Amino acid sequence: MKTFYAPTHLGHVPTEEFEAGKLTPAVEMPARVEAVRQRLEERKLGPILSPREFGMEPVVRVHDPEMVGFLGEAFAEWQKAYGKDAHAALPSRWPAPGMQARRAPDIESRLGTFVFDAGTPILNGTWEAAHAAVNIALSAAQAIRDGDRSAFALARPPGHHAAADVFGGFCYLNNIAIAAQSFVDAGMRPAILDVDYHHGNGTQAIFYNRADVFFCSIHADPNYAFPHFLGFADEHGAGPGEEKNVNLPLPAGTDWPHYSVAFDAARKKIEAFGPDVLLVSLGLDTFIDDPIARFRLRTDDYLHLGEAIAQFKLPTLFVFEGGYNVEKLGVNTVNVLEGFLNA
Repeated sequence: MKTFYAPTHLGHVPTEEFEAGKLTPAVEMPARVEAVRQRLEERKLGPILSPREFGMEPVVRVHDPEMVGFLGEAFAEWQKAYGKDAHAALPSRWPAPGMQARRAPDIESRLGTFVFDAGTPILNGTWEAAHAAVNIALSAAQAIRDGDRSAFALARPPGHHAAADVFGGFCYLNNIAIAAQSFVDAGMRPAILDVDYHHGNGTQAIFYNRADVFFCSIHADPNYAFPHFLGFADEHGAGPGEEKNVNLPLPAGTDWPHYSVAFDAARKKIEAFGPDVLLVSLGLDTFIDDPIARFRLRTDDYLHLGEAIAQFKLPTLFVFEGGYNVEKLGVNTVNVLEGFLNA
């Protein structure tokens, strides 16, 4: 299996985020991807390749050009407003219902317009890392269109919480949605399976009214888990996208026997759609010892997850998302890929 990776993500180094009423140490850090890359090299799973440059056209096929432009200039605007020592652009105010967004040109109002949480800072290297992550996902997608059975986009920052015109949840551009759109543009019929602990609210929102991309997510119930406002079981899609969106929220403490039941339900829904390519939002924060999650999957369970994904018998693109136990993240991620390859 080819893996696509770029060291550009090393320039995006969050140090803290606002959570539970206080600033806390950041968990979305460069060590996450480096742990996975090291494990891939140890297991000799296949070549690790640099991505090619695809330009901005695939990005604005999915994202609001105004938001994309803001991401590219936000850090410079932040330092212009608060000085060269200002490290991280984080919002402190948002337009509430009844207030107009995008009316003021200042950095605070623009931040509040485009980002939905206070845990997704814009730093000096954020835009370059987010752009490289998109190129990684598109390069892996191109490998599949060129005939590979599977490919792994080891992309960071993650993407599945970023919607067309807002970002958050550690995500800036939606890597898997942009890759899915590239398959649509090539005349293919993609399905997205999101196995991250957190619901892929951004991916859902992007395709919610569309019939050409199927989205299915297995995740923690938003009644207790981020992103809180999307991911409920009664969200089925709308208009042309009716019944093309499936959410399978699960309770805290979910282990593999219970998770696998949800996976079987997801497989039936996806197979009924009849895709010709599968994209997997590969989050590993379902792990029992993940510091910000409450599922109970164990290291060996990820081999079973990879085996289950292989049962679709489809060309498969894996796109790296969450997972914050750095010590076990490499082995858990590679277990999925090895389970898939060995099935």
